[in-house]
Amino acid sequence: MAVFCKAVADGLLLTLSLALLGWGAEGQGNGRGMREVSGRATVYLGQDRDIWRPLIHTTVNLSEISSIKSSFQLRTFDPEGIIFYGDTKNGEDWFVLSLRDGIPLMQISKGDMLVSVVGGPKLNDGKWHTLEVSNHGKFVILEVDGSNGLVVGMQSKQTEEFISGQLRLALGGILIDKEKMIVQFEPQMDGCVREGSWLNISVPWETEAEELRPCYQNIQPGSYFPGTGFAIFNTSVSPTEADNEVKIELWGDFSQMDGTILSINAPGQELMFALMVNNNTKEITIFAEDKITTKNYNKRLAITIQADSLTVIQEDDESTAIYIFSHPGYLTTWREGRLAIGGLLGEGEDNVGSQFLTGCLKKIQVQGKDLDLDLAVKHMSISSHSCPA
Repeated sequence: MAVFCKAVADGLLLTLSLALLGWGAEGQGNGRGMREVSGRATVYLGQDRDIWRPLIHTTVNLSEISSIKSSFQLRTFDPEGIIFYGDTKNGEDWFVLSLRDGIPLMQISKGDMLVSVVGGPKLNDGKWHTLEVSNHGKFVILEVDGSNGLVVGMQSKQTEEFISGQLRLALGGILIDKEKMIVQFEPQMDGCVREGSWLNISVPWETEAEELRPCYQNIQPGSYFPGTGFAIFNTSVSPTEADNEVKIELWGDFSQMDGTILSINAPGQELMFALMVNNNTKEITIFAEDKITTKNYNKRLAITIQADSLTVIQEDDESTAIYIFSHPGYLTTWREGRLAIGGLLGEGEDNVGSQFLTGCLKKIQVQGKDLDLDLAVKHMSISSHSCPA
C-alpha cells in the first residue's frame, strides 16, 4: 500500500446529525473534571483524541475484585486497533487486547515474561461478537462467541508473589509506553463496545471527553463523511508507479452524496483538481484545467494522473464516460502536494464548510491498494471503516 504520512490539518467544527445515530454512552460529572460512564454503556472507540490515550478508564482496589473474568460485545469493520487494556503495579504488569488484520492479538507482560499471541476468528465483519477474557491459574483465555479463541500459558521461574494495590482498566487506549509492546500496530479503532461486565465490579468508568460520540445503530463497510470535515494525506511521500502515473479509484452510490468528493493541490498553488457532487441537481462537477458538469450516475470514479494529462472515468452498471485534461505539471503537483478526501483544498479552505462531503464512500484505493483514513489527518466526525446502513 502506498504509505501516506500525516499532514497538518485545519481546525474543524463537529456537528453530527443525531437522526443518523443509534444510542450512546451517557454520563455525569464526578467532581474531578471527568464524566462518569457506566461500564455497560455503548462506547464508540474511534472518538478523536491522542490515538494511544484511553477513551474511558477506571481504577479499582484488587481487594474488591471477586471475579477474574471480563466480557463485552464488540462490533467493527476495522481490521486494526486497540480494544481494551488492564494493568497492576502501576503498569509493571499489563495486558492489551487489540485486533490486527481483523484477528485478536493479546500482549501480556508479567514479571520477567513478555508474551504476544495472535489467533482466533476474524472479528471485523460488522457483526456483534461476544468476547470474554479470563484468567485460569497460569493461563489467560479469550473466548469468542462461546468458543476458545486464544489460550495463552505463562510460567515463570520467579516465586509467585501476592499482588495487592490497584488494578486499572481502559478502553480504546493504553496507560504504558507503546514501545513496551512486542507487536506494534495502529491504535485507532472504528468500532463499538457494549454490555461490558468488567471483573464483576460496579464502579463507574471515567472519561475526559466532554461528550462521548454515539454509535450507529446499523452499519455497512465504507468511510462515512457527515458533512463536517475531511481527511488530508501528504502525497509528496507517496511513491508513483514505474510508468510514472498515479491511479485513484472511488466506489459508492454517488447519487446519495453531496459536496466535495476529492481534491488535490500543492502548497502555494491554485487548486489542481476537484470532484464535487450536488445531490439536489444530481450532477457531478469536475474541476481541472476546465470545468465540466455532467449527470451523476456513478458507481465508480477513477482518476489517472500522468506527467501532462489527467483522465477521469465515470462508470455505472450500464455506461462509461471518459474525460481527459491536458496540462504540463500534473504529476509534479501530485508529488509536491496534498490529497483531500471529503473536502476542498486551496484558497479559502478554512471557509468551505458547505463543500464538505456528506455520504458513504464504500471503497477508496490509490495504486490499487485500499486507502486507510486512519493514516490521514482527519476530522473526528469521519468514520474510517463504517457507514450508517
